[in-house]
Amino acid sequence: MTESDRTPDQGSAADGPKYADRVHRSVPGVIAGVMLLGVAGWLIIDAVVSGTGATPWVALAAAPVFVFPVAAYTLRPVVKSNDQRLLVRNPLRTVVVPWASVEGLRAGYSVELFAGGRKFQVWAVPVSIRQRKKATRRAARAAAQGDPALPKARTRQTSARPDQLDPTRAWSDAVVASLQEQAERYARNPGASGEVRATWCWWVIAPTLAGLVALVSVVAAT
Repeated sequence: MTESDRTPDQGSAADGPKYADRVHRSVPGVIAGVMLLGVAGWLIIDAVVSGTGATPWVALAAAPVFVFPVAAYTLRPVVKSNDQRLLVRNPLRTVVVPWASVEGLRAGYSVELFAGGRKFQVWAVPVSIRQRKKATRRAARAAAQGDPALPKARTRQTSARPDQLDPTRAWSDAVVASLQEQAERYARNPGASGEVRATWCWWVIAPTLAGLVALVSVVAAT
C-alpha cells in the first residue's frame, strides 16, 4: 500500500549518504480515485453530448463539485520525508514539519502527527485493523515457533536505512515506526529546525465552491 522513491544521491563522507524523498501513499485509494474520476468523466460527457434542456449545464456545473473533492481525498494525500523535514499532504491542507518540531506520531484508528503543539491527521496512511490483526497473529506464531527471522526483521530499520519498513508489521504501523525513527535520527540535523507550516489547498477549495454556486444557480433557474 505504498509508493516510494528511494534513489540515493551521493553526499560527502561527513554528511553521509543523501536520499530522495521517501514517499508513502495508499495505492488502493489512488486506484479508487482513478476509477471514480473515470466513471464521472464518462457520465458528464454523456450528459453534455446527449442531454437535453438544462441537463448539459447541470452536468457541467456539477463536475467541479465532484471531481475536485474526489481528487483531493484519493489522489492528493501523500507523505514525503527526507533528512530535514516531514511533508504531509492532506485533502485540503499541506503540512510541512521540520524533524526537530515533530513531537510524535501515533497510529490508533487513524494516523496522527503531533508537532508544534498541534495535532494533524495523516490521510495518506489509512489504518487497517484487519492488517494489524493479521500482523499480530503472524508475529505470535513466529514467536511461538522460535522463528529467527522475526528479531532480524524488527531490527532491520536500525541496521540499514531508517526509512525501510518493517515487513512484520501492518503497513500503517510500519510507516509510523519508520517516520518516528527518522524524527529521532534527523532531529539534530542543521536543516531540520524551524516552524511548522500548514497551508490550505485553494486549488481544491475555490473550484469546488465556485462549482457549488454554479450548480445551485443552474438548478434554481430551471
